[in-house]
Amino acid sequence: MSRLYTRSLFLALLAVVGFVRPETNTSLPVQTAENGGLFLPEGFEATVVVDSLAGRARHLAVNDNGDIYVKARFARDKDESVIALRDTNGDGRADIIKRFGGLSRERAYGTAMRIHNGYLYFSSELIVYRYKLTPGKLIPEGPVEIILTDDHAHGMHEHITKPVAFDNKGYMYVPFGAGSNACQEKNRIPSSPGLNPCGLLADHGGIWRFDANKVGQTQKDGKLFATGLRSIVALDWNPVDQTLYTVGHGRDDFLMLWSHLYSPWESAVLPAEEFLRVKEGMDAGWPYYYYDQEKKKKLLNPEYGGDGKKAGKGAEYEQPIIGFPAHWAPNDLVFYQGTGASNGFPEHYKNGAFIAFHGSTNRAPYPQAGYFIGFVPDKNGSPSTDWEIFADGFAGVDPIVNVSDAVYRPMGIAMGPDGSLYIAETEKGKIWKVTYKGDKSKFGSAQLAQMEKRKSMSHIRTPDKVNDNLDKDKPVLGSKVYGVYCAACHQRNGRGDSQRFPPLADSEWVLGDKTRLIEVLLKGLEGPIEVKGQSYNNVMPQHDFLKDEDISEVLTFVRQSFGNSASAVSADEVKAVRKSIKKKK
Repeated sequence: MSRLYTRSLFLALLAVVGFVRPETNTSLPVQTAENGGLFLPEGFEATVVVDSLAGRARHLAVNDNGDIYVKARFARDKDESVIALRDTNGDGRADIIKRFGGLSRERAYGTAMRIHNGYLYFSSELIVYRYKLTPGKLIPEGPVEIILTDDHAHGMHEHITKPVAFDNKGYMYVPFGAGSNACQEKNRIPSSPGLNPCGLLADHGGIWRFDANKVGQTQKDGKLFATGLRSIVALDWNPVDQTLYTVGHGRDDFLMLWSHLYSPWESAVLPAEEFLRVKEGMDAGWPYYYYDQEKKKKLLNPEYGGDGKKAGKGAEYEQPIIGFPAHWAPNDLVFYQGTGASNGFPEHYKNGAFIAFHGSTNRAPYPQAGYFIGFVPDKNGSPSTDWEIFADGFAGVDPIVNVSDAVYRPMGIAMGPDGSLYIAETEKGKIWKVTYKGDKSKFGSAQLAQMEKRKSMSHIRTPDKVNDNLDKDKPVLGSKVYGVYCAACHQRNGRGDSQRFPPLADSEWVLGDKTRLIEVLLKGLEGPIEVKGQSYNNVMPQHDFLKDEDISEVLTFVRQSFGNSASAVSADEVKAVRKSIKKKK
């Protein structure tokens, strides 16, 4: 095996097949028949607005009359980008569902859905649209307006989501994510150094400010507001302190890329997902620095000479309010303003921030984590440094071994006109309406303590280095190469994550032409691609640093595992394809 198979890599080898899920070591239930399956603080109730949507769901917004607008996760054609729902009989469930909006097919990364000044704003991967809402009408009657177009020549890339937020001065804020993990010379290739300076920061890896009412804008019409932000999906304006906030996605792959510096445990829990106060001119430090929530400081990334200990100039960059554990995938942020309404929440929630943690994909060999709605209380007009569990039970299992084990993954949050909270999830398009039915004057520490106990569950707690290792005392099964380089994305069961990383089971890319399959592993691949009729847009890095024997092993493994049954790939076949690629250069 190559020199990359160091001691820490072997600690990370995954039991890909034949894995038996251990029992949770808490006495807390993982499923409930109440509240549409959700665990909530005492006094709260949840109604299922809709069990599933054909386009599934990303972000959502609720109009003043209670109509719900959902960003479809999948738009197969034009006029399918937005899903509109209405409850006509007052039972809390949608009985009218219609689709409209969008100019073309979308590939799972359209995100924004916000109502601002009577307009409905939403986004595909490359365009921010808006419609003027017509009072009393579910479907807008006026024409669509294109507010912003991402006109970069590269087109689609990873981290291309476009959430939107609005201030009270007529501005719209839109992130342009960086199509990279850590601005390496060769993206996601072991030991590849980082580019210094990172040229991506000129027009990516930050938040731009635009005129919220001007049509036909491109990035050059906006102003760079904040930088050093790799990937932003959760974004909101706090009307109390008049400040923009975000919870960002931290970088990945410490173990795969820098195995001699980071253990499997460190790669699972680091770096932090940073809850940041975003002031104009802010620099959060990506790609040069990351936040270590265990050490409570910013450290130098290994691509730039870091070793997990060097702080360098990390203290000069913006520090987070809270450093949430790695890979929780914060995908929406909403400051709650509903206290005082007829069905508003208790005073404890006034001006606080709700955060949807979509859930990790790459924490192996430890359990996946996130998959809940968190809450950060307000303190004197700004977010505090404490956080709570508000809604849990989405995954329905504990521990979560593979992403596909989770029944639901929370994504969108919106406040209704009556102070209720709406939650949308991505896997089936289920939507809940959460209301408070208890005595507000009696809500307090006892109710909060009930949810605090859920922090002991494996998808929330910091994993124990030994006892939470899912491969502890188990033989290594399957391919070593797969365990190190493939399972973090395609998962231990080969089913992918249903959005970024495609399945390997019964995939035409796996079972079809062997030459194409070998070329993909050697050369890498950038989306969008289609697998089994579904679009995927993440980067498959090149793996030409692996030996022919290693590539033969892993491709044979995937063609004969996960229910697949196809012929083996020989080292000679890999060698021939590698030689052919070199001749074409």
